[in-house]
Amino acid sequence: MRTLVLHPIHGGRSERDADDALAEAVSLAEALDLDVVSSAPVPLARSRAATLFGSGKVEAIAAEVAEGGIGLVIVDGTLSPVQQRNLERAWKAKVLDRTGLILEIFGERARTREGVLQVELAHLNYQKSRLVRSWTHLERQRGGFGFLGGPGETQIEADRRALNERILRIREALGKVVRTRGQHRAARRRRSQPVVALVGYTNAGKSTLFNRLTGSSVLSKDMLFATLDPTMRAIDLPGGISAILSDTVGFIADLPTQLVAAFRATLEDVLDADLILHVRDISHPETELQAQNVRGILADLGVDVGEHGPLVEVWNKIDRLDPSRAEATAVTAGRMARTCAISAMTGQGIETLRRTIARELSAPVHEETLHLGFGQGRHRAWLFDRNLVVAETQTDEGYDIAVRWSDLDRMRYGAI
Repeated sequence: MRTLVLHPIHGGRSERDADDALAEAVSLAEALDLDVVSSAPVPLARSRAATLFGSGKVEAIAAEVAEGGIGLVIVDGTLSPVQQRNLERAWKAKVLDRTGLILEIFGERARTREGVLQVELAHLNYQKSRLVRSWTHLERQRGGFGFLGGPGETQIEADRRALNERILRIREALGKVVRTRGQHRAARRRRSQPVVALVGYTNAGKSTLFNRLTGSSVLSKDMLFATLDPTMRAIDLPGGISAILSDTVGFIADLPTQLVAAFRATLEDVLDADLILHVRDISHPETELQAQNVRGILADLGVDVGEHGPLVEVWNKIDRLDPSRAEATAVTAGRMARTCAISAMTGQGIETLRRTIARELSAPVHEETLHLGFGQGRHRAWLFDRNLVVAETQTDEGYDIAVRWSDLDRMRYGAI
């Protein structure tokens, strides 16, 4: 479908570079195999409640849409239901905002039952917000039953009720998935297998690194959200250490809140990971802003992203830098305790990364005795779930529990 991509710049300025933001929006559209025939940043002095853009800009875009035979206009921002409806009428074309576009990509990429359910849940929540005065045909009424039935419910109320019922069923199904994943995590802990999770901005090279470390062939393409469903594989590390490596969905700036909520079940593996590898495309001009977006989402999920958190930064794609800058980047990373500069594509720095992972996972362990009261059952269960208990004695006041754990385990215990 012939597509036009617009990136609104509110107040004439943007936190992100306008060209980079527009390029990312075009990449999102191309990830759906859309034919992007034109793209442009659009400065906005102020947002219009009815159409977002001013009347002159709306008319100019309408002329461009008609002349170019464009069937879809993507607005790289958030549109209200009223704005979306009015723009579709003015431009006589389908209009998608950033949230709708990302939902379409996720809907196409989800493969597992869990992924399909999560995408559908996010899509239904998005649709639910679009029912508010979005289409006039939804305002007609259906008559009630009997003489005292009254005017009956409007079509919009019936549609909202149907959406709510479907959302409830999906949440129940996802609840079962969450319990199953929890059982799998508990089984891994009983086998004392540490979990290493890959996180990062979409297209940072997580799947390529996953393949390099595990010898797998997970899909890895130069495309936003090339992979969506989480994948786990066993890896062997120096020192005879074995671990489970988990590849997760990529993050992105302005990730729709519906998707953050819907994919929380998938990202619970990140919350439970013994170590998190934050993979960054160090060659990208906005690498620091991308890293801030990832850290923000991790913090929202409850992950400690501070210097004492379970986080190692992986500066990927140094092969894309010029030789002098690549060498300087590798030297800088080498001087930092929890940072590795690598190229997942060429293999440069991979052995250093493997040694870093092994060192972090083999942190010194300590034995100590905790005194828990009978009312601290949640703390006791947490210790047993993570296979940290060496011995337990019941007392008149509660339990004396001997544990064998690392500083990281102790820190996590203190946070519950």
